[in-house]
Amino acid sequence: MNTHILPRRIYILIWSSLMALLFLTWGLARINLGSFNIVVMLSIAIIKTVLVILFFMGVRHSSGLVRIIIVAGFFWLALLIAFTMADYRTRSWTPAPDSWSTTAPPTHP
Repeated sequence: MNTHILPRRIYILIWSSLMALLFLTWGLARINLGSFNIVVMLSIAIIKTVLVILFFMGVRHSSGLVRIIIVAGFFWLALLIAFTMADYRTRSWTPAPDSWSTTAPPTHP
């Protein structure tokens, strides 16, 4: 296995960046950004995820097959989330049945 070892300075820089993004997330959570809260928080989370995958998991210096597998995993995750959200958003499309009647229907002998 061919491993690529980065200098300690790079790991400290990446770790410092992750800590800065953590505090940025914490600080922005206290500010009401309206509908942009989710967009900003997910953007920061994606940046942190990419840093961890590229540097701490060593994907930056991995073979092409490893990169393809990781991209396929994220594609699969995106599909699962998309199908779940499609199911969630379409649940109200079917009409609700009428409420049960409190009177019994007449019976004929």
